[in-house]
Amino acid sequence: MTASTIRQIKQQIGQLTNDESNNQLPSFWFTDWLLHVIDKPAIALMTDEAYQLTDSELAQFNAGVVKMQQGIPLAYLTGQQEFWSLKFSVNEHTLIPRPDTEVLVEQVLNWINAQPTQLSNKRLLDLGTGSGCIAISLAHELKHANWQVVAVDLSSEALKVAQQNAVSNNVANVEFIQSSWYQALSIYDEPKFDIIVSNPPYIDETDEHLAHLTAEPISALSSPNQGLADIEHIIQQAPQYLRTGGLLAIEHGHDQGATVRQLFLDSNFESVYTVKDYGGNDRVTLGQAQ
Repeated sequence: MTASTIRQIKQQIGQLTNDESNNQLPSFWFTDWLLHVIDKPAIALMTDEAYQLTDSELAQFNAGVVKMQQGIPLAYLTGQQEFWSLKFSVNEHTLIPRPDTEVLVEQVLNWINAQPTQLSNKRLLDLGTGSGCIAISLAHELKHANWQVVAVDLSSEALKVAQQNAVSNNVANVEFIQSSWYQALSIYDEPKFDIIVSNPPYIDETDEHLAHLTAEPISALSSPNQGLADIEHIIQQAPQYLRTGGLLAIEHGHDQGATVRQLFLDSNFESVYTVKDYGGNDRVTLGQAQ
């Protein structure tokens, strides 16, 4: 871009987002990136239109635009993403938290609030925590209720990011463990967990959409067996780690609801149901251990 004032850049952003060759990137990616570069609040887009970017700001902004056009998501450029009203650091070792995953957090909190008696153990396990967005959001909501959250991930680099996010969001009631799903946990642990949550890889390895997600860690996105291998493993092992009546809540693909419900039933879960995301697609299935 050759424009150098906010007003000129906004005009060029309008042209960019209308250009079909740009993969229809959302305009807010460009404006949010602009605000990040010049370190100004959103109101500046209206009140400071005459602001002239310095040479270094303009160079940084233009370089970011090129990266976004090459498939790098905005969150990897800014290094952060909002989720559940909290701010999370993200990098190439973590998935970028999606708004639809807030449905998982919401449903778990609803289930806790609906329990007829106070839960005794108050232990929650998050499998494949990534940036820590699910574990930390839940721990943040539950810290005054004396919940202890355990968050595991196979990636030591992802765990570093998650630990940093726990500190920056002032959440102390989370323990981070490096583990492939349940591997580092003991089935003999007492007390068992009241709740297990997970947003595991669930995209089919042959899905053409993976080609557009090259910036994010593929291991956190795709799974064998039509995207169901990790989900199946988590469900089948969960009863060993859950107390009787404990909750398992899993995020999955929009077309996997019926299959995931059957996997829950096959592992003797009861009260199994699926909740839709904000787009009206099946997204989270929940069930209680017998």
